[in-house]
Order: sequence, then structure tokens, then C-alpha cells
Amino acid sequence: MMQGKIALEEHTAVPESLEDSKAFHPHDWEQIYERLVNIHRSMIAEMDEAGVALSILSINSPAIQGIADRKKACELARRSNDYLAEQVAKRPDRFMALAALPMQDPDAAARELERCVKQCGFKGALVNGYSQIDHPDTAYYYDLQMFWPFWATVESLDVPFYLHPRDILPSRRQSFEGHPWLCGSPWTFGIESATHALRLMGSGLFEKYPKLSIILGHLGENLPHCIWRLDHRMSRIPLGYDGKQKLGYYLRNNFYVTTSGNFNTAALTNAISTMTVDRILFSVDYPYESMTHATGWFDGIDTVSESDRGKIARGNAEKLFKLGSAKKAAFA
Repeated sequence: MMQGKIALEEHTAVPESLEDSKAFHPHDWEQIYERLVNIHRSMIAEMDEAGVALSILSINSPAIQGIADRKKACELARRSNDYLAEQVAKRPDRFMALAALPMQDPDAAARELERCVKQCGFKGALVNGYSQIDHPDTAYYYDLQMFWPFWATVESLDVPFYLHPRDILPSRRQSFEGHPWLCGSPWTFGIESATHALRLMGSGLFEKYPKLSIILGHLGENLPHCIWRLDHRMSRIPLGYDGKQKLGYYLRNNFYVTTSGNFNTAALTNAISTMTVDRILFSVDYPYESMTHATGWFDGIDTVSESDRGKIARGNAEKLFKLGSAKKAAFA
């Protein structure tokens, strides 16, 4: 078993966000609840068994993004980040954190990210997809001009932004009516995140802020598989595309993808081929996935060299999150 792995899509919750996870896990909620809340017992035990040295914590989905009231979103984001900081302080040898942000107020989100990075030592942000603002039946995506000053702050802080999935609004699920099994993590999570990522690529955002680093889970929400087809068709039918480069350029230069919840060797091979191994990061998606399941698959892949396995397991994360030599030594 490879020791010293870094996992970076690993979740916990505050009391106000617990019901968000229960809605997607009614049949195994007791187990999920235990693993989501008692991270110092449950998560660390699984980490030890799976050879995971460090988990970078974040708040579950949709949490802050599902609060239409701007003031309440700002308040819960701060409480959530204070909670994350407390958990990291208890076990700084095993945990780091990504900030929850109230994107309902882009200026407040920028200030909260700066606080979390500069005062709390957080390694970036994880935001659960689009935000509802002022009314529950709204969806604001972060390619919109109102968010560009926020992106300037992200770039200036030089930290990554994890674009994590959330479900499509109920009012926009007409194509899934009668098929509830398509909603949530099996299908609509990935569609929502991939579309959001494409909006960022096609908006001109990365021309304005070329140093931005965006992380996608689940081996890229199917984008590495689809990107050639997208660029091929866009070259013939651009239809108002504002990017100066092909979509594949942004995927290879501004995005990273993690293995979270997609323990499939063919998908990993495709992501490596499309983006290079330097853009792939190990993750689990705890507590919704098992640490031992993820690492049993990852450690057993025979089509990846040991050098590349080390990059995916921890080397790429060490570079992206600028982990110091002391932390590296602890992973040995």
C-alpha cells in the first residue's frame, strides 16, 4: 500500500448543513452521519487504514450556495470556516481546509477567502456550484461579470478554487421527470458542474485572470472525455464563444481534476491522456465514498508508473497547495 496520500475532496458538516446530505442519503443516513460529523474518530481511522496522510476538509453540498438570503449565507460561511479551522487546529498533522464562500455577495466572498487564507491558513476554497441569490428559484454562475472582481482576489491570493457539484434546481429538471434516479450524484451533479466549468472557459475569464486554477472532481465531470468533440464542433459553430483559445487549452492549463468518487481506470487513463498526469489529483469524496475502496483501486492500478502514481497521490497536491518541507516529511 502506498503511504502518504493526500485527499482533497473530503467533507464534514455544520449543524445547519447536515440536512443537505441527508436528502441524498436517506437509506444509509446513520452511517453517513457518523462519518460526516465525527471526523476525528471515523475519518482518521479510515485514513490510517488506507494510507492517507492528509485530508483537506470542506463543507458538504450545497450548504452555503443553497441559502438565498445574502446575510444568512455570509454568516453561515464564516461559522463554517471557523468550524473547519477548529478541526484543523485539533489535528494539524492530518487536516487542512478549503474555505466555504458566500458567493451570493461576491465582495464578502473575496473578503472571507482572504481571511481564511491569510489568518486561518486555508489552502483555497471549495464552492458547491451555482448560488441562489435573493430568491430560491435562481441560479447564478460565476462567469457572470458580477463575480470577476472576486476572481481577481482568487488569482492574487494564488490559491485553487474547487468547483464542487450540486443538483439542478427542481424547476429546471423537466428532462428528468419520471426518472428521479438520474438526479443527484449519479448524473445531474456531473452535468451541472461540467456546464458551469464550460461557462467559465467560454467567458473570457482566463484571458483576464490566466493564473486561475480550478479543480473539478470525479475525474473532470466527463469533460476530458468530451472536450475534443466540443472543440471540434465549436470550430464550425462558434455561436458567440468568447474564449480566445480552444476549450481544451483551458482544461489543460487552468484546470485540475481529482479521482473523487470515480474509481475507474479507463476514465483515469483518459484524463491523463487529455490533461497530462501533472493535472490529476487523488481524492476520495468522503464520507460518501470509502477511503479503502478508493485506495484499494488506486494502489492496484497496473497501467500507471510508480513515478506517476506518486504524482497523483501527493506530488501534484504538494505543488498546487504549496505544502512545505516539514509537511512533506510527515508524509514519508
